[in-house]
Amino acid sequence: MNRILLIDDEKLARDRLRRMLDASTEYQVVAEAENGVAAIEQTLEHRPDVLLMDIRMPGMDGLEAAQHIAHMDNPPAVIFCTAYDEYAINAFEVQAIGYVLKPVRKQQLFDALKRARQLSQRQLSTFAEPEVEKTHLSIKTGAGIELVALVDISHFMADQKYVTAFCGQRELIIDESLKQLEQVIGNSFVRIHRNCLVATDCIEALVRNKSGQSHIKLKNSEHILAISRRHLSAVKQRINTL
Repeated sequence: MNRILLIDDEKLARDRLRRMLDASTEYQVVAEAENGVAAIEQTLEHRPDVLLMDIRMPGMDGLEAAQHIAHMDNPPAVIFCTAYDEYAINAFEVQAIGYVLKPVRKQQLFDALKRARQLSQRQLSTFAEPEVEKTHLSIKTGAGIELVALVDISHFMADQKYVTAFCGQRELIIDESLKQLEQVIGNSFVRIHRNCLVATDCIEALVRNKSGQSHIKLKNSEHILAISRRHLSAVKQRINTL
């Protein structure tokens, strides 16, 4: 029996899917969620085989949630159920194996679920790597996978093989390189050095030391971060637009 997780911010939509699935002995709904963050949490807790997920949801949307889930060990298959067909290409870029338009018809739903059953985990892992702009990072910690909001991160610092995300008093090691991060975090961060990205909302001032070296002073932090000459002009330009 395939274990199903339903994710939609509208309860009526979840109830409709549940009624269709309850009529079959092949599928079991193990949990429900109202947004992308809850979808990740429920996936980690219940380990479903398939996610039936809406795309447009408040907070974290379905596309970003699917990107985080794709990096889990043995990720479930994702089938999007949405009223907006313009998301079709984006859906398959984040490794979705199905795309069903609302109002969902029973035959379309079960055809998509049948395809999900036929795909192996190995096939799922070979789909294209997504490049969806993120609002959160999924970070592996001692407690498992932790979801950290980008707005809580002041800066990223690369040191040889590792990149550290600074979140207040916490320092978290992440798997992505700075280059990879730049592709998915949008314009909320600016590169100030080859080894450092800084959240623009956390910048208090641009200062110079006695030797003339430019630095970034962060809000509510003792961190003073050096700006390389190569990036100084672009950093000044970004600061002037804040």
